[in-house]
Amino acid sequence: MQVFWKLGWFFKQHKNKYILGLITLLLIALIEIVPPQIIGKTIDQMTTNKLTPKVLAVYLVILVFVAIFTYILRYVWRLSIFGTSQKLGQILRTSLYKKYTNMSAIFFQNRRTGDLMAHATNDIRAVQNAAGAGILMIADALITGGTVVITMAATVSWQLTLIAMIPLPFMVLLTSYYGSLLSKGFKKAQAAFSRLNDKTQESVAGIKVTKTFGYETSDQKDFKNLSDDVVVKNLKVSKIDALFDPTITLVIGISYFLSIVFGAKLVFNHDITLGQLITFTTYLGMLVWPLLALGLFFNIVQRAKASYERIEEIGNTPNGIDTHFKIDASPVGNIEFHIKKFHFPGNKEDGIHDVHFEVKQGSTVGIVGRTGSGKSTLIRLLLREFDTAEANEIKYGGYPIRDYNVKNLRAQFGYVPQEHFLFSTTIRNNIAFSNEEIDDNSIFEASRASHIHDDILSFPNQYQTVVGERGVSLSGGQKQRISIARALLIGPEVLILDDSLSAVDAQTEEVILGNLEKLRKGKTNIITAHRMSAVKHADEIIVMEGGTVVESGTHTALMNQKGWYYETYRAQALQQQLTRNLDDLAKGDDAND
Repeated sequence: MQVFWKLGWFFKQHKNKYILGLITLLLIALIEIVPPQIIGKTIDQMTTNKLTPKVLAVYLVILVFVAIFTYILRYVWRLSIFGTSQKLGQILRTSLYKKYTNMSAIFFQNRRTGDLMAHATNDIRAVQNAAGAGILMIADALITGGTVVITMAATVSWQLTLIAMIPLPFMVLLTSYYGSLLSKGFKKAQAAFSRLNDKTQESVAGIKVTKTFGYETSDQKDFKNLSDDVVVKNLKVSKIDALFDPTITLVIGISYFLSIVFGAKLVFNHDITLGQLITFTTYLGMLVWPLLALGLFFNIVQRAKASYERIEEIGNTPNGIDTHFKIDASPVGNIEFHIKKFHFPGNKEDGIHDVHFEVKQGSTVGIVGRTGSGKSTLIRLLLREFDTAEANEIKYGGYPIRDYNVKNLRAQFGYVPQEHFLFSTTIRNNIAFSNEEIDDNSIFEASRASHIHDDILSFPNQYQTVVGERGVSLSGGQKQRISIARALLIGPEVLILDDSLSAVDAQTEEVILGNLEKLRKGKTNIITAHRMSAVKHADEIIVMEGGTVVESGTHTALMNQKGWYYETYRAQALQQQLTRNLDDLAKGDDAND
C-alpha cells in the first residue's frame, strides 16, 4: 500500500474522478446482489408450486434492467478510473523527461541509455497500472466482496457465512508473502530488461562498426545471453505470479465444501430453505472475482512499488552542478580561466591544472594540443557541464559563471562539439534546430558560411533531405559543416568550435575560417583543433600539454619560440605539401592518359 501513499498527490488532483468511479463500483455491487435473490425466490416458489407466469415475467424484467444498468455503470467506472490513470502515465513520463533534459553531463556519464528508456516505458506502465487496475482490484475486493458477504449474512445465515469465511485469513497471509517475493523478483527483472535495452540501443547505433570488424556472431551471442537472462528472471516472477490463482481457487474450493456440508445440515434442520442455500452458493461464486482481484492487487502493487522506487531514484538524483544563481542577466565581456585543479568525478587524476588565460571580448582564441591535453575539458567547464572546485575559477564579464542562471549562460554560446549530433529529420530542421520558424534566407546564409550550401543543393531533395538517425546518410565533413551552420544561425555572442573542422580538407577549412572571420567580426570565437592551420589566424593561441598551458601567443610569436607549436606546425605543413604534390602528380598522370 506504500505506493498509494506516494501517489497521494495524484489522487488528490483527480479525486472527483476516482470518487465517481468508486461510487459506480458500489452501485454495481448493490445491483449484482439482486439476481441471486431472484434465483433463490424462483426456486423456492417452484418447489412450493407458487411460481406464476406473471411473477416469472416480473423477475425477468428485473434481470433485464439489472443487466442494462450494470452495462452503463461499467462504462462509467472504466472511463473514470482507467481513463484517469492514463493521465498519471502522462505526468510521470513528462516529469521524467524534464528531469533527463535538466540533468548535467555527470548524470548521463553514469547512466546508460537503455536503462533510462526502461524507466520511461516499463516502469511508468507498472505505476500507471496501480492507479488504474490496482484501484479497481482493491475496490472490487472490498466493495463487491464486502457487499456480498454482508448480504450473505443478512439474508441467508450469518453462521454459515462465518463458516465459509474460515479459509480466507490463510489466503491473505499467503498472497501477502507472494507479494513480497514478487517485488524483489520484479525489480531484478526490470534491471535485466534495462540491460537488454542498453545492448539493443548500443548494437543498433554501432552496427557499422560491428559489420566492419565482422563481429556479428559475437554480438548476437551477447544479445542472446542478455535476452536469456531477461527470460530467466521473468520466469521467476511468473512462477511467483502463478501461485496467486491456485491459492485463491483452493481457498474458494474449501469455502464451497464447508458451505455445502454445513448448509445442507441447515436445510435439513429447516433453518434455511433450499432456495436460500442455492442463493448462498451463488453469492459464494460471486466472491471468486473479489478474491482473485485481491491477489491481483498484491501483484500489481508490488510491481508498481518496485518500479516507483526506480523512478524515485532517478527523481532524487542531484543535478551534478549547482543551479542556484545570483545574476539573471546574460553575461557579456571577457572570459577568464584561472583553474588550479580539476578532475572528472570518479577519476583521481587531474584533468587540467594551473590553467590561466583570458579570452577578450570580440577576439578569436585558438586552443591546440595533443589528444587528452585538456582542450575539450576547458570547453565543458565553460559550458558548465561540470563545475570546478571553486566558484571563481572561471569568470565571464567579471563574475564567476556560477553566479549566472545556467540557461542564460549557455544561451550566449554557439557550440559545435567534437561528437556532432544530427537528428533524424530534414537538413533544414537540423540547421533550424534553435528556431524552426526562421526564414530560409537565414538558413541559406548560415549554410554558405559553413560551406555546405552547394552540397545540400546537390541532393535530390535539397534542404528537405532526411538525413537518417544521427545523420547516417552524410559524410563526416558534411555533418560537421551542418553542425557549424546550426551554431551560426543563432548568432551567438561566443562561437565554440571544438575540433569541428577535423573531417574537412585543408581547402574547405580555409574557406570556412575565412567566412567566419568576415561574419563573426567583433564577436568572440574559441576554436580547439589538432591542425595548427585552423588557429594560425587567431588573436591568441593557447598550447596545452598534460592538462596545463605550456605556450601562448600569436602564430608569429609561437613560431619564434620554436617550441611544440613550431614543430607541429612545420610537420603538418610538410605533410600538406606532400599531399598536394601527390595530388598534382596523380592529375598529371590522368591528363597524359
